[in-house]
Amino acid sequence: MTRTRSGGHLLIEALRAQGTDHVFCVPGESFLVALDGLHEDQSIRTVVCRQEGGAAMMADAYGKLTHRPGVCFVSRGPGASNAASGIHIAAQDSTPLVLFVGQIARETIGREAFQEIDYAAMYGDIAKRVEQVIDPDRIPEVVSRAFHTAVNGRAGPVVVALPEDMLREHTSAEPLAPFHSLEPAPTTSAMDRFAEMLRQASRPVMIVGGRGWTARTRECLQQFAADWQLPVVAGFRFQDCFDNGHEQYVGGLGLGTDPDLTAAIKASDLVIAVGVRLGEVTTAGYSLIDIPQPRQPLVHVYPGMEELGSVYYPALAMNASTDQFAAALGAFSPAPVERPWSKSTRDLRQGYLDWTQPLPGRADVNLSEVVCTLRDALPADAIIANGAGNYTAWVHRFHRYRELGSQLAPTAGSMGYGLPAAVTAKLLYPKRTVVVFAGDGCFLMTGQELATAVQYRLAIVIIVVNNNMLGTIRMHQEQRFPGRVIGTELVNPDFCALARAYGAHAERVEKTEEFLPALNRALAEPLPALIELTHDPDTISPTRSLAGM
Repeated sequence: MTRTRSGGHLLIEALRAQGTDHVFCVPGESFLVALDGLHEDQSIRTVVCRQEGGAAMMADAYGKLTHRPGVCFVSRGPGASNAASGIHIAAQDSTPLVLFVGQIARETIGREAFQEIDYAAMYGDIAKRVEQVIDPDRIPEVVSRAFHTAVNGRAGPVVVALPEDMLREHTSAEPLAPFHSLEPAPTTSAMDRFAEMLRQASRPVMIVGGRGWTARTRECLQQFAADWQLPVVAGFRFQDCFDNGHEQYVGGLGLGTDPDLTAAIKASDLVIAVGVRLGEVTTAGYSLIDIPQPRQPLVHVYPGMEELGSVYYPALAMNASTDQFAAALGAFSPAPVERPWSKSTRDLRQGYLDWTQPLPGRADVNLSEVVCTLRDALPADAIIANGAGNYTAWVHRFHRYRELGSQLAPTAGSMGYGLPAAVTAKLLYPKRTVVVFAGDGCFLMTGQELATAVQYRLAIVIIVVNNNMLGTIRMHQEQRFPGRVIGTELVNPDFCALARAYGAHAERVEKTEEFLPALNRALAEPLPALIELTHDPDTISPTRSLAGM
């Protein structure tokens, strides 16, 4: 006898067949039948969030940590609008994600019905694909296409609209098998050309980053870098792609990069970019490498062919995943006995170690000492999540990321990302330590997700760096319009009282020496814990003050 069930129930079966084990959502009446399907199949954990932007950011973090599409459900209109912040992150961060949006009934489309939005028009510029399921029989096809599109080539978000009447209709269609993750590999001739270019170089540098890294990828590249004594630099917010304790690691690019490292890249005669897009922040506003013709030969390895040559003309372009490129290095010719860049690599490594030592300061809370204390106190596999703001300059400079998957930070520069990302990290890895850094403005963007962390009893530690202002915007104001401050001063709540109201542990740190005891107490808590750091507003960055500007 042919089995029939609602489109909503088939949708959940199709997600389960694709390997989905978590769904992040804010429930809405537009997809009630799908919610009922989640009740039917409780092998998928349904994580109820407090705002759709937070739900989409949680799904993005899932994609970053697992390399499988994070799945998010939101309702039509306002729900879909709120989720756009997380979809933009997934687009710029190249994260696989599938967003399902409850939609109005098919018969009312085009009438500006209640909460109607044209999602193809709304998401068309930031999603890899946007489509609408018009027939429940096509649910397996659409779900399979969404997952294949999200993970392959340059990964990114896919949006699928679900008319509510379609979800109610019955169908006998069956789910498809799991998606295929396709990994392009470099050709033998490309690898031979790479070997030739490397042997001819005298000042090479390797820049690593991007998504899809595995432990094997990392190990192979670290061994290759050691054999050839290559200096390795991490792209913006990809510092966990290479062990920061490795002798070949010489620092990360981004905001507040070591000037000596910047000078070394500009002076290099071969740039090897592996898995990273070479975006605006990684390249210091496109100043590290000339556009469109780099002054130093560029070898660019990237899984999405649409990225190769899109900004920079590479001397050698390889349409290859990082994993396949790393595997091809196993057959690479042995390194020469004499490598003319070995001493400069050692010098850059020492420069990195010096650059990440705590800085002296007169403020009661020295944030460089706080981050260095944290890096010494946490296990190597601890996950550090953050959003955006000047406070991140201290985290990215002074923390040392040791394990793969230990950094959750948006290359899109979105405020509010850290807390939702930490929720996902702790759900997936309950035994790993998870710490959030957030500025006072950043925290209040998605602070309501603290309720989600408490609801699911997730023992994350949240460090709120409070200087009572939007520090990044204030810094730019002082640079461009000195003395004309507007809109950047903040009147904040009592963050400790707010956290306690949610049911979390909380305490305030007003002196550097108070931080470690507070951290130890927070780490011992069975529920979320918040530490508020009072931060001198004059200390606008690790190397600059507002007064000095």
